[in-house]
Parts: sequence; structure tokens; C-alpha cells
Amino acid sequence: MADFYINVFLDDEKLKKIEAAGLADQVQEIDGKKAVRVGMTNKDQKKLVKGFEGLTFDANNACVLPEEGNNILMNIILDMKSLDVMKFAIIKLYNPLAGRDISGRGRSGR
Repeated sequence: MADFYINVFLDDEKLKKIEAAGLADQVQEIDGKKAVRVGMTNKDQKKLVKGFEGLTFDANNACVLPEEGNNILMNIILDMKSLDVMKFAIIKLYNPLAGRDISGRGRSGR
């Protein structure tokens, strides 16, 4: 059982792609919309909160990624034909240096 979830809401086009990937049995109805839920650990959740400013979780410990992150995650799900993708997806979604100034770090030239 996952600690946290990412809800990926599906329009008709995405729903067809999910069904074609053999994941139709994973589709749920969340807030009246079709969606799939990707489970993640507490560690993954902390990285996503750092990586996506303003990311919030609901009472069910679920969030929705911004459009760019959502598209990346959807592509990974379709490529891997699985919802158990966070070990790989976190590498693509989380950039530990995002927003940091790198001047002066590890540079020997002065």
C-alpha cells in the first residue's frame, strides 16, 4: 500500500491510451472524473513537494501534478504499461537543482 498518490485524470484520448496499454482495470472514478492513481512513498512525496512549488495533497494523500509533470508521468505509464512506475518516474520528475544558483559550487576557475 502506498503512502501517497498522484491522480492522473483522463480525458477520452488518454482513457483510450490507458485501455490500449492494458490498464483499463486500473481506472477509477475520482471526484466524478476517470483517473488512474500512481502510488508513491513518503520519500517520493517529499521530492515532489520540493520539485513542484505549490503542490498540495488532499485528505486522501493524493495530488495532481502540474501539466508538464502530468504529461511526463502519463508517457512513462504508457511506455511501461504499469502504474508501478515511481522508482523510474521520480528520476524524470524531480530535479534536485531546480531553481538553485550553481555559481561558485565546485568550480575551480576564479
